[in-house]
Amino acid sequence: MDTTDATAVTSVAGVAGTEVDVLVVPAFSGENGIELSLAPASPPDTPALFTRETQVALWKALVELGARGRAGETHLLPAVPGVSATRLLVVGLGDADALTDEGLRAAAGTASRALGRLPRSRFSGDVTALSLLGTLGTGPATEGHGLGSYTYRGTNGGEDGDGDGDHPRLARILIAPPASPTAAKAAATDFARACVAIEAVTCARDLVNAPANLLYPDSYARVIADLGSRAGLEVEILDEQQLNEEGFGALVGVGQGSPRPPRLVRVTYRPEDADTTEPPHVALVGKGVTFDTGGISLKPSPHMGNMISDMGGSAAVVAAVIAASELDLPVSVTATVPLAENMPDGTAVRPGDVLRHYGGLTTEVLNTDAEGRLILGDAIVRACEDDPDYLVETATLTGAQVRALGDRTPAVMGTPGFRDRVASLSRDAGEGAWSMPLPAELADEIRSDVADLRNIPKKSWGGMAAAGHYLAAFVPEGLPWVHIDVAGPAYNTGSPHGYTPRRATGVPVRTLIAVLEDIAAESTA
Repeated sequence: MDTTDATAVTSVAGVAGTEVDVLVVPAFSGENGIELSLAPASPPDTPALFTRETQVALWKALVELGARGRAGETHLLPAVPGVSATRLLVVGLGDADALTDEGLRAAAGTASRALGRLPRSRFSGDVTALSLLGTLGTGPATEGHGLGSYTYRGTNGGEDGDGDGDHPRLARILIAPPASPTAAKAAATDFARACVAIEAVTCARDLVNAPANLLYPDSYARVIADLGSRAGLEVEILDEQQLNEEGFGALVGVGQGSPRPPRLVRVTYRPEDADTTEPPHVALVGKGVTFDTGGISLKPSPHMGNMISDMGGSAAVVAAVIAASELDLPVSVTATVPLAENMPDGTAVRPGDVLRHYGGLTTEVLNTDAEGRLILGDAIVRACEDDPDYLVETATLTGAQVRALGDRTPAVMGTPGFRDRVASLSRDAGEGAWSMPLPAELADEIRSDVADLRNIPKKSWGGMAAAGHYLAAFVPEGLPWVHIDVAGPAYNTGSPHGYTPRRATGVPVRTLIAVLEDIAAESTA
């Protein structure tokens, strides 16, 4: 893993004279060509970041290159007089009137990725950059830069992760604040919050990217315990013997085909004054299949290596509960994480087997590759024994999610009002979730003749909603709950874009943080 240290510059007055290797400059596409954003429009008495001569020199250099300021466009230039940097990186944001927080995040991420590709020959050592994108919005710019600078190299690049030698290490990005003194004061809070989000997403990405021979149920449980204890959180781990004794039949069943037995991990954050204030309690549940072969219903071999990502939901909820503690949110949060490896040996669950869940419901297993909903059923029942006020569950659950919404848009199902609230918060956070229905007639598709439920629908369509109905069977009546399906969005098998790298994306960590913040704000209003 390689991430960049993001640091805030405390005042606009200090920007022009700050000595850095690269200055990141925002540009827009106007009716008459490229437009620079170097001088604040308000308040009118605020001094410009750079002299008019410097701005004109930079504008002329960009016009000669044919730069247009379109979104995603970047240009690396030599320094111009009046700028204390050896290079300038100009990043386009498109139409200024159409700029959104997500557009700013994406531009900052694009800039960070461009900084990571700088040729080593032009720099003597590690690179420090100063970004003026922060003048347009500190929080989104910081998030975009931090998330866009993420790199996972695994065992490549040595223990220090400094890369392949062709590019210098991007060691630090300074974020310039808005020009207005009032906005600059608020920017400090936005910056701190963005750094927590970056750390949380980075944590989830690292977990998802880890290979399954290193991250399996027992080792993963120990990693979670270490992360939780360092954050001052309560951690409980149930091993295979305890799971058997307490009746977690589905979790044990899914994991019984692997020599690496399952685990159930619970991580709890409680505010310091929880005993006197009784804050709302949110239960988070995340699917943790550390590798999914499909079991006896074996997956096709092409792209099976991507199934290291089938624990993306678990990584997200672990990162979110740690973020809640870092933000000191006035809300109690418990993450319940079922961990299993789905393998096809002679003891594996077979199609046609019936499993008894924790809590008593039974499931006829007709496809062992629909295993995530099995372990989630056990985990949901256990999570709801805490009598939470809300339940948020997330999983890389169905290929139907990808077919319905593509590989970048999470699907949200559940209690209609809470569902729409979560989807809206997700879009504001930049993760773009969309509300999906649970048509009543599809509930009949998961009724079994020999058990309470069957783990796949009778028909070949409506698979995403059928999975939602299956999970709903384990949720107590009246509890506001949502299921977030991130089968596609949790793992990017295509090219990097904006602040999203290849491989693990960290979705839906920022959605979960936004939901916890929103519930906390509602409780203190």
